[in-house]
Amino acid sequence: MLALPSTFFLAAESVVEDNFASFSVPLWVWMTLVGAIGVMLIADLLLVHRTAHVITIKEAAIESAVWVSIGLLFGVVILIWQGGQAGSEYYAGFLIEKSLSVDNVFVWAVIFSFFGVPRHYQFRVLFWGIFGALVLRAVFIFAGVSLIERFEWILYVFGAFLLYTAVKIARHDENKRVDYNNNIAMRLVRRFVPTTDEYDGQKLFTRRNGKRVATPLFAVLILIEATDVVFAVDSVPAILAVSREPFIVFAANAFAIVGLRALYFLLGGMQGKFRYLNIGLGVILAFVGFKMLLIGKPFEVHLPTYISLSVITLVLTVAVLASLRADRRERDPGITPPHDLPAANAGKIGERSGVDPEQEPLAADESHKPR
Repeated sequence: MLALPSTFFLAAESVVEDNFASFSVPLWVWMTLVGAIGVMLIADLLLVHRTAHVITIKEAAIESAVWVSIGLLFGVVILIWQGGQAGSEYYAGFLIEKSLSVDNVFVWAVIFSFFGVPRHYQFRVLFWGIFGALVLRAVFIFAGVSLIERFEWILYVFGAFLLYTAVKIARHDENKRVDYNNNIAMRLVRRFVPTTDEYDGQKLFTRRNGKRVATPLFAVLILIEATDVVFAVDSVPAILAVSREPFIVFAANAFAIVGLRALYFLLGGMQGKFRYLNIGLGVILAFVGFKMLLIGKPFEVHLPTYISLSVITLVLTVAVLASLRADRRERDPGITPPHDLPAANAGKIGERSGVDPEQEPLAADESHKPR
């Protein structure tokens, strides 16, 4: 009979501590997870997106379905491996992170439009952006879990912050004008990194007059990474409200964000269709914020994970269906349809980026062609 390593059985011993799943994860399991994610991302870059091209809606829809399916299937692995509690926590975390990441997608659309990044170069920027996001999330997750274990009062800080963020997101004005040239990350890049205003294919760095300089794609990548730090500050405390096991939290984050590139090309120009999504996300954050506040003393109220999963699913479903219904009603004959965000801001963006407002904000002009 084949003898399995003792660490396998150790990893399979799952217990419930403080109403959260807890189990020991050997190093080889962590390495397998990270390695598998890395292989999938590299294969996606070298096989599916080897050459720069404009990704169609159909292609983005297929890729989104594949990435979501992979994330859902990994939840089945957790369910079989560690049981129902761990599986429920994974799915709740995956759904929280996936829903909150939709805001990332819309911010990326505005950033790319603002700087007039050609559509066929955007995938490469997002590819490196996802790699950076995975590293940042891992740091935030382990730091958050460590803080909660050492200082129980940090639960109240996280809970209060989530409530504040919930109100901020629910009241978000999608038409607010943002000048990314004044962003602190952009100012630092332009101060310390020699840059050029010209693209050189998909390269982040190129040579001009014998000097190595950064292309506009590098500046955009830094800005995307900076915005992910802001989103991680929201999403990591939110997912820690439904799970404290680092392996579950990281896996849920990782499988939720690796498919964001495809989701961007699918939804990047559709913010106007989801007008109630911000309200829904605000409700979700408020719910997990209250949940986190109730966990600590003196309340010590623990809602079952399946209730959290049900509430999150219900709120998202209602927000999306209400948005689509309102959009369809306004598009009926005799009613002027609402404009999507990138199109509505084309004039504002063109004024800052030099892109012709009459053109598609994300389209490439002659100066953007690969050299």
